[in-house]
Amino acid sequence: MGRDAAQQDGQVHDEGGSAPVRQGPDGQTSSQTSGRESGRDSDDEFEPDRAAQNEQAEPSEQVEPSQQEEPNEQEGPAPTALPLIEPPRLRTGEDRSASRLELFFDLAYVLVVAELTGAFARDLTWGGAAVFAGLFTVIWWSWVTTTLYSNRFDTNDVPYRLAKLGQTFAIAMMAAAASTATTTGSVWFAAGYLVSQILLLALYARAYRHVPDARRTLSIYMGATGFGVLLWSVSLAVPGPARYILWGVGILVEATAPLLATRFGEHVPLHEEHLPERFGLFAMLVLGECVASVVVGLHDTEWRLASFTTAGIGFVITAALWWTYFDLGGAAGKHRLLEDDRPASGRHDRYVYGHLPLFIGLAAVGIGIEEYILHPSGALTTAGRFTLCAGVGLFLTGLVLVMAGTAARWSAAWPWPTVALPVVAAVSLLPLSPTLTALGLALVLAATVVVGSWKQQHGHIATTEP
Repeated sequence: MGRDAAQQDGQVHDEGGSAPVRQGPDGQTSSQTSGRESGRDSDDEFEPDRAAQNEQAEPSEQVEPSQQEEPNEQEGPAPTALPLIEPPRLRTGEDRSASRLELFFDLAYVLVVAELTGAFARDLTWGGAAVFAGLFTVIWWSWVTTTLYSNRFDTNDVPYRLAKLGQTFAIAMMAAAASTATTTGSVWFAAGYLVSQILLLALYARAYRHVPDARRTLSIYMGATGFGVLLWSVSLAVPGPARYILWGVGILVEATAPLLATRFGEHVPLHEEHLPERFGLFAMLVLGECVASVVVGLHDTEWRLASFTTAGIGFVITAALWWTYFDLGGAAGKHRLLEDDRPASGRHDRYVYGHLPLFIGLAAVGIGIEEYILHPSGALTTAGRFTLCAGVGLFLTGLVLVMAGTAARWSAAWPWPTVALPVVAAVSLLPLSPTLTALGLALVLAATVVVGSWKQQHGHIATTEP
């Protein structure tokens, strides 16, 4: 019955039954795809061959193979451009890392740290050391305040980028005036800091509008930043030491903001992975000054054997500091942050503040290495001789504060690395030449790395690094 129905429609099948053909008036047949099989009985239904559908009798319906569009299954959705305006939001729960803009922002701090260390190297006195420590604290805090905002609310839209770039230029102003910040360049140094903090205040005001869940915390930061801006503005009109007193009070007021926000805010968390990454980048920035000191010292001494030997020892000291921070002590602090799920615990605050002596110590190490290379046999001032030893001591002190602070117990930094501190002090008091003093410090730090690595491998120091 199925074949009779097909003949009534003017169609016949070849003996294989693989393709339908139409019988024309002259008795010839042509290939044809038919979709009218639905009306047949179920016993006689069949599926038309797919290949026959591409061989239409009508030439106008044929498509050249080269013109056929093959679907590309690997193509994903078309990329969308980032919005130009994206209001701030709390981003502590997102998977993110340091942005390219943050890395560009850090370049200005490379310059300002270099200027401060250069100024201290030209005034290796106890007064010069005090000025260096004070100005370094100012520029470090300007970096911290911006980092804390970006950690929570950075959306990388145009308003944020413009503010961040404006801050970068303001820090460049501070770098240009850093070497004369206590003399003829103090107004410009203060102006650079003011511009940076005013832009930060505007960013906080914008976040206050768009993130209602964090307004109490934002109010604390805005109040402290605004009062600091007021004091620094007044300092422009005050001559002499009073200007620097206002600077110091302003920094102290601003530095209370994170502590007050932890105590009285909405417990707005920080991004636990972004924060240690940013501090690690700043540590790398300052370590770069130590490497630069080796290079400058070798160049200026024209490769003399004694200086070359001291330069090699200085590089060992730098490498040991890098190893101790990134693989051991700093990594232990990072581990504590990542495992802490209590925004009000205060571990983040102790982690931040503990880095101040650590970073000052790294910068002082760079100055000390260069001085030791230039004067491997002596001819150093008392402050110049103690700069390297004090730098190593401050670094270890900061490391102890970071480890103990993030663990909320002093025993986390005992005995490692605390026991290295009195050994460093003893080396600094021995009547040795600069080269031998540097060698003693290198041996102490190498032992610190070996012991710390052993404790890490045996589970006594928990870190995020393998």
